[in-house]
Amino acid sequence: MQSDSFSLRSFLEELDREGVLVNIWKPVSCRFQIPAILKKLEPRPVLFHNIVEHSEFRLVGNICADRNIVSRSLNTSANSLRDKIIDAIENPGEINIIENPPCQEIVIDEPDLRRLPFIWTGLNDKAPYISASIIIAYDREYGYNASFHRLMFLDKERVAARIVPRHLYKYIERGVRDVAITIGNHPAFMLASAITTEIGRSELQIASKLAPIKYAKTLTNNLLVPADSEVVLEGRITDEFVDEGPFIDILGTYDAVRKERIIEITCITMRRNPIFQYILPSGLEHKNLMGYPREVAIFKEVSKICECLDVRLTPGGASWLNAVIKIKKKNEDDPRKAIEAAFKAHESLKYVIVVDEDVDIDNPLEVEWAIATRTQLDKDLIVKLGEKGSSLDPSADQITRETCKAGLDATIPLNRDRSKFMKAKIPDVDLKQFLE
Repeated sequence: MQSDSFSLRSFLEELDREGVLVNIWKPVSCRFQIPAILKKLEPRPVLFHNIVEHSEFRLVGNICADRNIVSRSLNTSANSLRDKIIDAIENPGEINIIENPPCQEIVIDEPDLRRLPFIWTGLNDKAPYISASIIIAYDREYGYNASFHRLMFLDKERVAARIVPRHLYKYIERGVRDVAITIGNHPAFMLASAITTEIGRSELQIASKLAPIKYAKTLTNNLLVPADSEVVLEGRITDEFVDEGPFIDILGTYDAVRKERIIEITCITMRRNPIFQYILPSGLEHKNLMGYPREVAIFKEVSKICECLDVRLTPGGASWLNAVIKIKKKNEDDPRKAIEAAFKAHESLKYVIVVDEDVDIDNPLEVEWAIATRTQLDKDLIVKLGEKGSSLDPSADQITRETCKAGLDATIPLNRDRSKFMKAKIPDVDLKQFLE
């Protein structure tokens, strides 16, 4: 049995040795208790050892809730994470396939999904869900695709998957039906699966560049999955549809109910003593996995037209709808070009603020100060009517996605005296010598 040091459980063991991992040994329920505990403890990763309804499993959450922990899992720093991701996208790695993988230590030919810890999160959820599920599919022209899709429990052999009109949706339109669903993955594979690039660029190869992930073939449909995944569901996407939701999404509100496809599960494989995985809807892990790859995409696109220093999808915008972009302004139209580039890179983006290099974009008070002191709305505000935005935004049309977008240039005009816009400096003093 071959194994890889870059697995979820090996990383959890490392975090446990260093006292970072929170171990919950007392019994917890899949019905609301696990999400509530994760919310109170975020961003710390949590491992539940005693699940009331499913004694066969342990369960982990918040593994990607802290960007410093995500960076550590990839043997890099938080400051270097963006560059590492860009390099993996532009120079993907090779696929290393092994035999007799850990993810197939246990094989269940007659699957019963009731064995798995589907989670009840919110009081108005229609059904319990799996939220850390990554669907892998293969198209003859485009190759492999891996992406996150929540799964709503239907019965012992079927789930409904929320499939946004992106790459997997396109694969299905082209006739792809066989899928593998992996649960319990190393952060490298999770992060790669959250990245959206041009169709045909394999997330499996991106993950291989981020970390030495090994792959194995599924037993029933000859797809590739991470060899160290904790649980793999092999199945087939059907042409049957069912109402999916309501369920909580990244904004912390309930997503709209839609007709979504049913997936029939034909085989389950897993590791011995499996560790299930759950992503808290609208939690920090959810926001990091959805938001951070979009920050990288915005940074890449803005850098094509001006010197981009940093990008942040703000916590107040649920790390999805609102962005602050820091640039080194050299031309008067740089901020407007940056705004347009940001909307191009992240279609769901609603509001963009561009600031100068002296503004701390992680401090909302500084961003607000820049807006207050460096903008005139009749000159610096860009309003874009009738745009396609996020289907998650309850203030927009969640069917057509039509919304109003806006960008704000909160930078100092180049033809003005820069010193007039800078904060005055007050000399520092050692307060202790006056209070002792």
